[in-house]
Amino acid sequence: MSVRGPAFGLLLLLFCPAQVFSQSCIWYGECGIASGDKRYNCRYSGPPKPLPQDGYDLVQFAVHCVLCGRGSEKGRIIDVLQAYPAVFKCEKSELVVAFRAARVSPHEGGRKATCFSVLVSLQVTGLRRASLFLARSPVGSAERRAIPLSFKIVCFFFRCPSCFYNLVNLFCELTCSPRQSQFLNVTATEDYVDPATNQTKTNVKELQYYVGESFANAMYNSCRDVEAPSSNEKALGLLCGREASACNATNWIEYMFNKDNGQAPFTITPVFSDLPTHGMEPMNNATKGCDDSVDEVTGPCSCQDCSAVCGPKPQPPPPPVPWRILGLDAMYVIMWSTYMAFLLVFFGAFFAVWCYRKRYFVSEFTPIDGNIPFSINASDKGGPTCCDPLGAAFEAHLRRLFEWWGSFCVRHPGCVVFFSVAFIAACSSGLVFIQVTTDPVDLWSAPGSQARLEKEYFDTHFGPFFRTEQLIIRAPHTPPHIYEPYPSGADVPFGPPLAVDILHQVLDLQTAIESITASYNNETVTLRDICVAPLSPYNQNCTILSVLNYFQNSHSVLDHQVGDDFFVYADYHTHFLYCVRAPASLNDTSLLHDPCLGTFGGPVFPWLVLGGYDDQNYNNATALVITFPVNNYYNDTEKLQRAQAWEREFINFVQNYENPNLTISFKAERSIEDELNRESNSDVFTVLISYGVMFLYISIALGHIKSCRRLLVDSKISLGIAGVLIVLSSVACSLGIFSYIGVPLTLIVIEVIPFLVLAVGVDNIFILVQTYQRDERLQGETLDQQVGRVLGEVAPSMFLSSFAETVAFFLGGLSVMPAVHTFSLFAGMAVLIDFLLQITCFVSLLGLDIKRQEKNQLDVLCCVGGAADDAGIQASESCLFRFFRNSYAPLLLKDWMRPLVVAVFVGVLSFSIAVLNKVEIGLDQSLSMPDDSYVTDYFQSLNQYLHAGPPVYFVLEEGHDYASTKGQNMVCGGLGCNNDSLVQQVFTAAQLDSYTRIGFAPSSWIDDYFDWVKPQSSCCRIYNSTEQFCNASVVNPTCVRCRPLTPEGKQRPQGADFMRFLPMFLSDNPNPKCGKGGHAAYSAAVNILDNGTRVGATYFMTYHTVLQTSADFIDAMEKARLIASNITRTMNQQGGDHRVFPYSVFYVFYEQYLTMIDDTIFNLSVSLGAIFLVAVVLLGCELWSAVIMCATIAMILVNMFGVMWLWGISLNAVSLVNLVMSCGISVEFCSHITRAFTVSTKGSRVERAEEALSHMGSSVFSGITLTKFGGIIVLAFAKSQIFQIFYFRMYLAMVLLGATHGLIFLPVLLSYIGPSINKAKSLTTQQRYRGTEREQLLNF
Repeated sequence: MSVRGPAFGLLLLLFCPAQVFSQSCIWYGECGIASGDKRYNCRYSGPPKPLPQDGYDLVQFAVHCVLCGRGSEKGRIIDVLQAYPAVFKCEKSELVVAFRAARVSPHEGGRKATCFSVLVSLQVTGLRRASLFLARSPVGSAERRAIPLSFKIVCFFFRCPSCFYNLVNLFCELTCSPRQSQFLNVTATEDYVDPATNQTKTNVKELQYYVGESFANAMYNSCRDVEAPSSNEKALGLLCGREASACNATNWIEYMFNKDNGQAPFTITPVFSDLPTHGMEPMNNATKGCDDSVDEVTGPCSCQDCSAVCGPKPQPPPPPVPWRILGLDAMYVIMWSTYMAFLLVFFGAFFAVWCYRKRYFVSEFTPIDGNIPFSINASDKGGPTCCDPLGAAFEAHLRRLFEWWGSFCVRHPGCVVFFSVAFIAACSSGLVFIQVTTDPVDLWSAPGSQARLEKEYFDTHFGPFFRTEQLIIRAPHTPPHIYEPYPSGADVPFGPPLAVDILHQVLDLQTAIESITASYNNETVTLRDICVAPLSPYNQNCTILSVLNYFQNSHSVLDHQVGDDFFVYADYHTHFLYCVRAPASLNDTSLLHDPCLGTFGGPVFPWLVLGGYDDQNYNNATALVITFPVNNYYNDTEKLQRAQAWEREFINFVQNYENPNLTISFKAERSIEDELNRESNSDVFTVLISYGVMFLYISIALGHIKSCRRLLVDSKISLGIAGVLIVLSSVACSLGIFSYIGVPLTLIVIEVIPFLVLAVGVDNIFILVQTYQRDERLQGETLDQQVGRVLGEVAPSMFLSSFAETVAFFLGGLSVMPAVHTFSLFAGMAVLIDFLLQITCFVSLLGLDIKRQEKNQLDVLCCVGGAADDAGIQASESCLFRFFRNSYAPLLLKDWMRPLVVAVFVGVLSFSIAVLNKVEIGLDQSLSMPDDSYVTDYFQSLNQYLHAGPPVYFVLEEGHDYASTKGQNMVCGGLGCNNDSLVQQVFTAAQLDSYTRIGFAPSSWIDDYFDWVKPQSSCCRIYNSTEQFCNASVVNPTCVRCRPLTPEGKQRPQGADFMRFLPMFLSDNPNPKCGKGGHAAYSAAVNILDNGTRVGATYFMTYHTVLQTSADFIDAMEKARLIASNITRTMNQQGGDHRVFPYSVFYVFYEQYLTMIDDTIFNLSVSLGAIFLVAVVLLGCELWSAVIMCATIAMILVNMFGVMWLWGISLNAVSLVNLVMSCGISVEFCSHITRAFTVSTKGSRVERAEEALSHMGSSVFSGITLTKFGGIIVLAFAKSQIFQIFYFRMYLAMVLLGATHGLIFLPVLLSYIGPSINKAKSLTTQQRYRGTEREQLLNF
């Protein structure tokens, strides 16, 4: 018989403390067959028997065989005992055995060995053939699934010597204690006739084991925290028959000794008591706490494996206390109180002034604008200030400049138009070099941002994060079913997608996807060409994270069952329940004996392939998740496009796949970018209609039709079209200029800038044309002089608005946010060019159109004559102008109306300030998709079913010394490592998962390496002749342990030894003899530099918790960076000088939100500051006017935030671009009214405000408000959610808020606190129009 069978049991024999009391056994030897290859032990009540001398050699061989593989060393047993001084207490004279007498077998392996049958201890615990077979079951389920746990799992307890010491003590006393009869009681036997000797013996069928309750609890407490690093679980959860959280001392021991676990040949019933009972003395040996040292050499367990070493479990900081006053939101209370106080003061002052003035009234018909003291409408008194002459001179020079230029353009239209077209052509030709950025990374992340640099570092050192193709599959028409295990066990419910027929259909789908082929450059591309194959080239199978991999992606394995004509003992249910608890198993312990390890050589964790289950009851899953990881390629466009070609075929296949029993949500890596492009194309028609509506309105509204007879003469369709073309040309020029420079274009620029420039350009066009239409040519004045004079009046206002916007946008280009930066540059250039073309090309075209109209030629068909009008072109006022002058302005500026306006607008402002901090930050990724996109359905399923968050890597940058003990202790998490090491800090964070959003303990390559290289392991072996690596699965006598089984060899490798064996570990594939090979798990996690002489950058991977909202993603990134910062600081305090940073694939997209508030404040403040400075200069040093104008614009921006909160619009790059744009459009609404007020020569503020509103209000209303309103309404019908929310809603809000503030609030504010009249400007104006009809109008 093979020596390997009893080897591990003999090891346990060595662990037995020799405490000699009443020495009597209860069994000895091997009797009848219990089941399979399991046998009963023979009843024996005699004294223990000494181990023969030959047994020592066998024990030594067994120790080597179990701990190091089938070794060939022939060292003395004392070497092993010295290697484990804390456990091996037995002297040679004290070693006794409590099993049947041995009989001598032939020599095996060149060594005389005493051949033992299967040991009692091996049977009752399932330790046979050097494997420990235990079980595990889900919480709340009585069904027990046996789990094969080879000796490498027992090695997990080596991480905590105290736990291992106590556990072995339990089995040693059961197996070889010389006083077995004191605590072991045989309760059932049967006769057995030995066929070899015909002797009648007695089988021991049932047994009671009296265990001290104190011992059991102490053993459990020492082991409950021990980690199994490779599975991110507690090791106890693998040994208890249930989840670690549901395990306790009694059910752990009861399960290990219960034959229902499928491995014990008979049941041993533990009886727990600290006091003698039923004449038995419970086994209550001394134990070691996990925070105790087992001996003088070995230290206590690590903090990761023993919470007592760490101290109290860390507690998350309390959540921030909401700021409340009287139980209500503090901002609401403050702003309500402030608003009430304002109303009290404002209306109190108003009525006080009104009562004071009332004493001066002679009658109710007395005008309130007379010389009444303290009249709020009093005329401006006093002489000019020191700045007035400067402002007047600047205004005069600016007017004369534009007058001369306007006259020149009208006199030489051909020349001006030609050079304008040439300029447009030259700038627009740069469009041939246009580059459109569609990569989401470039769109949302600045090249110099922290996340972008960390992504570059990760991609460079470890390769880019793989591409994922994922399906979420449901079976809506299939009911759940119940699995009834035979012969015993509680019923187990199974979710709809886990029905066997559904699994077969899903497997067919999965196989079909694997067979998809694509064509790229006349080459065939298959999944195998691009997939992630971690064990390549030894195993070329693709990584497929699917529940079908538990069944080796095979229909036959899925149908595999064991039973008879009446009952099914084991089927796919049994295997599934087993695999979700031991996904790395190579052989389940049911009668099926099928592997769980995926065909690609790695485990398939259930939380990655199942969805919609409760707690950890994976059998209740309502969705299956299949993920195909595909290689990503760093700076290799050719390979990347091959992968994208296959992904295109994958998308087409799944979209066309039909199965009435399955509902499939899916996404490929390229899906989001494809859908963004499709979204832009699908909404092109909507956008074109929007612009078409605005163009049509502009073309019609510019004309002033006197009669139907002169409809085609007085219309200005051609001029309107020319104005629109100029606007579009300015956009094209801006794109072309920056394309020359090499600045890439983004979709936001294409979608937003035409809207912005159209608002600015059309407003100026309306002001210029309508001012001309209301103007009357002076006596002796030529056309060019008249147009020049009109341009001199309005161009400074146009220049003010355009230049203020241009400077504001260009300064906005200082933003580090790519979307805002690019938009600001393109917008600033487009607005500037639009203004230049308007005062050149459009002025010349206006002169030509006036000449056409004077000649009574038809519009558009300019060569055809129309109806003659003897009166010629006369000054005329539009209906809208008359409405503003005669009705709207007087009503708005009445004494009783103005306070109401102020009260309403200040109230709206107060509300907006109160909700300012409540606007959400982020962008729901589903909003970026069209309504009919398959990705939208995928996002919904993702939030509903997935139970695992994205992986996160804690990267330790190059330069750390891993070969020294100090450097190792800073990083590792096992025995002897620092309590604040990298792994330990991440582990501690995982304990606070609800706060840190770290879901699991990290996978630690260095801890697994230490386990792999230790001499007790069967993993690290070399050929003694060549010193090349010898895999654990190789049977060769020349393969020897890497390190000797000595106290020195037991220590962690240092210096050259560390680097010598590390490449072997990283190239070793996991196999049944050694499951810790690092090739699959860690080959990409460790950079080895300088021909294997030092370690470069490395990472330690874990997972975030489930993240659903933008707030979740942002918080997860913040917490991960905080953890990494703490690790870096801790390592630097211990002498390190290298940074640790976290990396996850989503960080590069969400980093912008960490500084979104600061970026918003910066961009809007810069824009407002630029507008203020330009306004001060171009208003002629009118400081107070600039303040009022900017204050009104600021009110519009604040109110925009109020609308965003009400309408559920979050703050992100898209909405920030719109806010910056609204700042520019607000200038159009406010600047013209403000300047008209400053240049007005009326006597009082009310009169000046009324004149400004009358003359500019109609142009602003028709030029911006009506133009934009028609176009915006069309956007409401866009298919894209992002268009509906961020364009329709925000555009509508900015137009309505701009119009109401510019045309309602600003005139009222100016009538109250507007600047005094500039006496120098007034005097200049009067002198200029002295003796003309205009003088009468000014003095009217």
